[in-house]
Amino acid sequence: MVQIQAHRKHREARAGARALQRRLAILRAAGRAFRCHGFAQTGMREIAREAKLSSGNLYYYFRGKDELLAFCQDHALDRLLAEVKAVRASERSAPSRLRRLIRSQVHCMLDDLAGAAAHLEVDALPPRIRGRVIRKRQRYERALRRIIQEGVRERALETADPALAARAILGAVNWSARWFNPEGKLTPSEIGDRFAELLVRGLSPHPNGKGKS
Repeated sequence: MVQIQAHRKHREARAGARALQRRLAILRAAGRAFRCHGFAQTGMREIAREAKLSSGNLYYYFRGKDELLAFCQDHALDRLLAEVKAVRASERSAPSRLRRLIRSQVHCMLDDLAGAAAHLEVDALPPRIRGRVIRKRQRYERALRRIIQEGVRERALETADPALAARAILGAVNWSARWFNPEGKLTPSEIGDRFAELLVRGLSPHPNGKGKS
């Protein structure tokens, strides 16, 4: 009996993983459709065409664009909040934590989400979902701000306003989804590396930009 239950749980876990991968593939296809047609003008038909699915198959995974957008927001924020825990466990200094978090956020938006700016479309969410997403965004912003505050206390970062610095970083990184071109010269990883270096150096108290790391 125990073996049967274990087998059933394993099978359900594998099915759940496959469904998640399919939903992420649809999300990437939606990102391409949004870039091509614009978010407001893109409907489920265009997303299904880009994902090479029938409308019926698409609706099996997402009942509408609102649900797809909510999944986009939740997926990105859950990834980023998990990354906050990971950098705290593995990175010793605030600058190194900040660099890694910036790289992760760029990668999440430009690579995992195919450069879709859909994660910025908070106002397009239904009110019942919007509040939950905003609270998650606030948690991530607070986590970023705390890392900057820790860097100031370590004298590895310098700013009179950690909250403003966190918002400036978020604004710069988020806006990359607006101008990113998947066929451009820079890959998401290269953009993430350059953003991390540029933004953390801007908070460095050292003239050459090389503080503790």
